[in-house]
Amino acid sequence: MTLREVFKGWIEHYFSDEEAVILLVLLVLGFAVVILFGRMLAPFLTALVIAFLLQGGVNALTRRGVPHLLAVTLIFLAFIGVLLALAFILMPLIWNQLVGLVQETPRIVASGQRWLDDVQERYPTLVTPDQVQEWIAVAGRELTQFGQRALTLSLASLGNVLALIIYLVLVPILVFFLLKDREQLVDFTLSLLPQQRNLMTRIWQEMDTQIANYVRGKFVEIIIVGTVSFFTFAFFGLPYSALLAVLVGFSVLVPYIGAAVATLPVAAVAGFHFGMSEQFLYVLIAYGVIQALDGNVLVPILFSEAVNLHPVSIIVAVLFFGGIWGFWGIFFAIPLATLLKALVYAWPRGIRQYHDSQQSVELEQSTEE
Repeated sequence: MTLREVFKGWIEHYFSDEEAVILLVLLVLGFAVVILFGRMLAPFLTALVIAFLLQGGVNALTRRGVPHLLAVTLIFLAFIGVLLALAFILMPLIWNQLVGLVQETPRIVASGQRWLDDVQERYPTLVTPDQVQEWIAVAGRELTQFGQRALTLSLASLGNVLALIIYLVLVPILVFFLLKDREQLVDFTLSLLPQQRNLMTRIWQEMDTQIANYVRGKFVEIIIVGTVSFFTFAFFGLPYSALLAVLVGFSVLVPYIGAAVATLPVAAVAGFHFGMSEQFLYVLIAYGVIQALDGNVLVPILFSEAVNLHPVSIIVAVLFFGGIWGFWGIFFAIPLATLLKALVYAWPRGIRQYHDSQQSVELEQSTEE
């Protein structure tokens, strides 16, 4: 069998169905639009994610007999309340702590240098003076660049201010209409698809529940982990507790890697504030308990419908989609990897079932004749 025959057989097996070809074209076009026009469509995509997150609340109210419009209005007002609380309570607190951290940078560098000098005196064969100076220089450069980026962010340009205003105005409006007119928008989208869409329907039914559980579960996980971390850090008197809690909360977006990355600033701030004391050890133990409870208790409860993906697949998906779409790529890395897995498993079965159904119809027609 020649290579041409092998390739022809592969094409006939996987793309002989018109629906499969249309689905492939739609997937390619969808990815291309997001990659090329993702920045322009960012407000709409953000509103779509938020509406998807709030739809569960709307469904819960409508099941209890609340009219659809009233349910949408109540959930939307709750969303606006949370948004205002974040804008006027949490964000100023985080910003003040970030400014304080930048101002403390010289003291942190000096404290780190004293600690390294002490280590070098105790273990002269393990750490040389040249290594200490090199580490101090690298840390100083990194902290200086961090401070410069923070100051640049604080002196936001007019374009950034306008973009923020657009988000604050457009996103809530889009969220309201996506919730209010969901049925009409879904019907319109389905009207653009071919009538024969068994494969698409099967893949969507498999993905819909999983994506909904993932988005809502991940949001709840961020809130719980961030809140518990804040109260834990505040209990031990750790400075910048709100800033570190937000960092720890959002670290759950990146499986495996996020927890390891968030450990570094927590340990650094605790070491600078408490020194190598028992209090420093208690903070690290408490942080380890939070991560252990998150991974072994909270995640299984929130993601009971999660798809079994290998850790290597998850890490590769995070790196790939995060490199393409940034924050949203990291957020949706697992659902997108799940979508690819569902396509791989459903695609051949869908075509075989289609051909089997066609053959059964032809057989019935020939029997009747």
